[in-house]
Amino acid sequence: MKITRKASANWKGAGKTGKGTLTTNSGVLSDTKYSFSTRFEDEPGTNPEELIGAAHSGCFSMKLAFVLQENGTEAEDISTESKVELEDGAIKHVYLKTKVKAPGLDKDKFTELVNDAKDNCPISKLLNAEIHLEAELV
Repeated sequence: MKITRKASANWKGAGKTGKGTLTTNSGVLSDTKYSFSTRFEDEPGTNPEELIGAAHSGCFSMKLAFVLQENGTEAEDISTESKVELEDGAIKHVYLKTKVKAPGLDKDKFTELVNDAKDNCPISKLLNAEIHLEAELV
């Protein structure tokens, strides 16, 4: 299966003083502001790293749900947080932290399955970064 998703960016001005907007085809983002200040300071708006973090935590959680399902387990809840570190102009580390409620799943199998999801979700495969995973079965 092949799917295509679209998004666009518009930037006006210089790197540090300019301003931009991001829009997704779905309309979830519509002229959402981003700038040097939203990326490197605390001005309201979004930034590429935050969006990568959202994409990665969503992708990992869904992949884990599929991996669990393939192994005969259905999760009641998967909550994942992603922290993306931009350092010296590169994303070098991503930290995933997940809590999973999946009755009947033992700890060893859980560890195997979360690592499978981490290694094989499409966003993990896309990133050229070390992906750290902290996983808790609750």
